[in-house]
Amino acid sequence: MGDPKKPRKKWEAPTHPWRRDVLQQELELLGKYGLRNKKELWIAKSILRRFRVRARKLLSLPEGEREFLAKPLINRLYHLGLLASPDSSLNDVLRLTVEDVLERRLQTLVYKRGLANSLFQARQLIVHGHVTINSRKVRSPGYIVSREEEHSLGLHPNSPLARVERQSA
Repeated sequence: MGDPKKPRKKWEAPTHPWRRDVLQQELELLGKYGLRNKKELWIAKSILRRFRVRARKLLSLPEGEREFLAKPLINRLYHLGLLASPDSSLNDVLRLTVEDVLERRLQTLVYKRGLANSLFQARQLIVHGHVTINSRKVRSPGYIVSREEEHSLGLHPNSPLARVERQSA
């Protein structure tokens, strides 16, 4: 069963980690999305890889069975905000990139909403407990925000930043 104190690994490292083009691309993504280390990037890549593997397996099935089994996958990706519409196809799932997953991270959305001046400040606000989703503190910058939760994203009412925002408004 495993030790309950040691959680299961959520990521897979690249098979060839020392390729120049891969290193350059990873470095650009780390800077663009304010990631702490490459492990956070590898987690996003692993999430995307799992969805793409499921889509490829579904594409190999007969047409009738494929439509029935593809609908839950497409609905899940739509609710996560990775697909634009619930009527998307499996080919749209295969076109997803790691940037699409990184755009749905809490850290990125806090910055894009204007709650923080930079991605690094957004990370700090989240870790220090100033950000809530559905009036619940979320302290993980890598949390994938769904479409429903995106509208309830805000500062915690007891946060000094929320008080400053109320006074200026």
